Amino acid sequence: MIALLVTPLRAQRRWLRLAVLCAVLAAFAGVGLLAVSGWFLAGAALAGTGGIVAVQAFNYLLPSAAIRAAAITRTGARHGERLLGHRAALHALAEVRTTLFGQVARAALGGHDAGRSGLVANRLGRDVDALEDAVIRRVAAAGAGAGALAGLAGTVALGWQAVPVMLAALVLMRLVGRGMAARMIPAASARTAAAHADMQADYADIAGPAADIAVYGLGPAMTAALDATAARRDEAALAIARAEAAITATQTAIAAVTLTVLALVAHVSAPLLALGLLAAAAGLETWAGLVATDLRRHQVEQAEERLLELGRDSDRVAPPAHLTANPALSIAGRTFAPGTRLRIGGPSGAGKTRLVETLVGLRGDAPQDLAVDGKDPRGLGLGALRSIFSLAGQDVPLIAGSIADNLRLARPGTNEDEMWAALRIACIDDVVRTMAGGLDEWLGGEGARLSGGQKRRLVLARALLAERPWLVLDEPSEGLDAATEALLVERLRGWLDTTGAGLVLVSHRPAMSALATQVVEVQPLG
Repeated sequence: MIALLVTPLRAQRRWLRLAVLCAVLAAFAGVGLLAVSGWFLAGAALAGTGGIVAVQAFNYLLPSAAIRAAAITRTGARHGERLLGHRAALHALAEVRTTLFGQVARAALGGHDAGRSGLVANRLGRDVDALEDAVIRRVAAAGAGAGALAGLAGTVALGWQAVPVMLAALVLMRLVGRGMAARMIPAASARTAAAHADMQADYADIAGPAADIAVYGLGPAMTAALDATAARRDEAALAIARAEAAITATQTAIAAVTLTVLALVAHVSAPLLALGLLAAAAGLETWAGLVATDLRRHQVEQAEERLLELGRDSDRVAPPAHLTANPALSIAGRTFAPGTRLRIGGPSGAGKTRLVETLVGLRGDAPQDLAVDGKDPRGLGLGALRSIFSLAGQDVPLIAGSIADNLRLARPGTNEDEMWAALRIACIDDVVRTMAGGLDEWLGGEGARLSGGQKRRLVLARALLAERPWLVLDEPSEGLDAATEALLVERLRGWLDTTGAGLVLVSHRPAMSALATQVVEVQPLG
């Protein structure tokens, strides 16, 4: 059993057992349906050639009822197998995705970069979906075994010589299927997975600036840039398709030869011959379904390995360092007490954003000497620093949700009165009140329904709700008119006076700079 699925599937054992029961029942019913149908048709044909007396003596009611019962049972059991098996798989995978996302988040807090967003999406999407196949195949394997057993039992009608032939065929099909899959699939599967991940990552990189790409007529160029990766993926997928076709054809050939040998060794009446051969055919067909598991095994193993790597990154994260609740900051050799209102000054391109992002733990390449509570933030990681700083930066990350959803990221349990108060301070409450949904208004991905300035103010409101000892603002009034900026400065000053929070501000605008009482000048390198 796949390690990632052990715990999630424990809660789904009841549904898995019911799915396995349905699979077994469907297999028995399918083999029985074909076997009884063959016996019935052959028997009816013989009765027809025997004259009117034989026809009248032939009991067609019981076989007809048995055929109908087997058909209904197979249909219902097959539906139950699919429904219950997929239910168990989807519920288990929902838990797996939650666990993996938590691991990615913990690794990020510890400074481990998860890589391109498209690659992470590929792992949490396509790789987890591959695990679903493992769960479904586990259920199907029980049905394949039951079908093979029923087919083997049916060959008894052909005589004892038929049983070892059937057994040998079942063993040969598995050996050949697994051997061919192990030899032909892994390399192509690895190439397909790598190419697919590259395509998804490239697409994610291009999708962000899609509007700019369209405006500047770069669509064809971006499409051409994806052609090489798409060609690699198509080539690998074609190799897998060819391998699957060869393996399936081999299984069919083995089954055909087996049925021919069974017909030759059997010395029974026509009805029994039809019963035994059709039962064997149904059993071999069901047994051949196990090849699908062989074909997907390597893909599932690769997906599991990539997903486990996410967990290993999380396990390597050191526990957050202990910091005082309201620490002092040291920047470029100067120390600032809690509650200080500080502006980071300097010309454009001097590295002001790089400095504050290094201070809060988002990066580690600022050249200045920095310390939080006497410790270098480059070695602390987000896990320790997130309780110290609330950041409203130039990058305005918003989730695909409502305004309330985005605000609750700052502090779970935040009530609506607190949200409205923060929106008022950020001078965006009037905008939200005009929306039909108010706080429940859906924003779309990256806050698509808001302008750039509105996004900044919403992120500012979220930073205020976090209630951290230091508020870090990077160009918070960019794009605002003078009157709105003046109101924002007034309300932020009142909030700072009330809370006693410290301020680290990056701004070129004089009105906003008036909030600071001290300045650290950053000079360009070189």
